[in-house]
This record gives sequence, structure tokens and C-alpha cells, in this order.
Amino acid sequence: MQFLGHLNRLILLAEDDSDDQELLESAFGEIDPSWQVVCIPNGRKFVSYLDTIQDKDLPALLVLDYNIPELTGVEVVKELNNHSRYQEIPKIIWSTSSSPVFKAMSMELGAADYITKPNDVASFLTIAKYMLSFVKA
Repeated sequence: MQFLGHLNRLILLAEDDSDDQELLESAFGEIDPSWQVVCIPNGRKFVSYLDTIQDKDLPALLVLDYNIPELTGVEVVKELNNHSRYQEIPKIIWSTSSSPVFKAMSMELGAADYITKPNDVASFLTIAKYMLSFVKA
């Protein structure tokens, strides 16, 4: 399955768990190997890195772990909401917690969705496909 249309094939991932990072990267690569995933394990460094990217090279998708160091995924979304250049990029929060409070807070701040991380490896592919469904063609 190819996801065509977005010129920049970049997904920026904020994740500090190396297992979750590897599983999600592998799933995106299996769906379409042209996707490049850049992982930054820290919220503050994630925002700093994103600020260095030129407008024409901005990522197609942002995936943010709810509980990453320095700035949580929700705090990153709040920060990005202050900049119009990031408004069109889908932001997905994912977490080991299935808390309805965390989900509501994430959605209120403008996350495209809040996803509970899977407990089994096979589900990463399904979740990655779902995440890519938010990428605008």
C-alpha cells in the first residue's frame, strides 16, 4: 500500500522507548519504505529540531509519546499551536495509558487522535496504517 501525494516523506517521532520506536519505524517501513522516520526522545529537543526544518521540508506527520522527557507530548502540541507553520501537520499522541482524561486533553489541544500503544507486535502495523491515514494527499 503506497501513500502518495505528500512530497516530503518524513515522519517525526517523539519517543523515548527504544522498543516502541523500533517497532513503529519497522511498521512504517513495511507499509511504504519511502517513509523516513526521525526519532527524537525528548520533547524540548523535538520542538528545537522541528524549528530548524525549512517550511518546504516540514514533516507529513508528527507522532508524540504522551510521556517523554522535558516536554510531554501534550506540551509539545501546546507549543506547536503557537506557530501557524505547524497547523496543517497532523499530530498524534500515543501512550501506554488508555486514560480518557489524557485522550480528552490531547484532543482539546488539537491532536488528530490519541492512540493507546499496542501490547502485541502485530498491532503496530495496523496502528501505523491508521496514523498514515491522517497524512493529507
